Amino acid sequence: MPRNQRNDNFIDKSFTVMADMILQMMPVKRQAKEAFAYYRDGMAAQADGDYAEALEYYNEALKLEEDAYDRSFIHYNIGLIHAANGAHDVALDYYDKALEENPRLPQALNNIAVIHHFRGAKVEEEGQPEQAEEHYAKAAAAWIRAVRLAPDNYIEAQNWLKTTGRFELLY
Repeated sequence: MPRNQRNDNFIDKSFTVMADMILQMMPVKRQAKEAFAYYRDGMAAQADGDYAEALEYYNEALKLEEDAYDRSFIHYNIGLIHAANGAHDVALDYYDKALEENPRLPQALNNIAVIHHFRGAKVEEEGQPEQAEEHYAKAAAAWIRAVRLAPDNYIEAQNWLKTTGRFELLY
């Protein structure tokens, strides 16, 4: 049974009905409508913590979706799932795919930076300052790009860039 038929509360059911009505009225190719339906079901499954099911829906959406901008968000959401499961290398690959489709996706850049910062802190604790600096440099590069795209966001990242002497790289 499609996820959109399993919503438990009134608001979710109402939203699903409205989204389906709008989707049917939109002058869009059938394939794009199907891709959106899979994407919507993937988001619902992801929100419920059903990551395996969400990945199935997202992969179906990727097979159908032709628009690069929309594909970028599918890749991004797949990256979120892998990051949440600790598969950081896989998550980084999906964030990179999202950025290939849409270079103006600051949230993907932020998540790339978070992973590299985490890795840097981890190896620094293990007494490997050179490797830590490599990860911190990657984190800084990603955060700088993210802040350039969304200057009012990522305040903690901006503070980290300032306190580590990397903020000047923004300009």
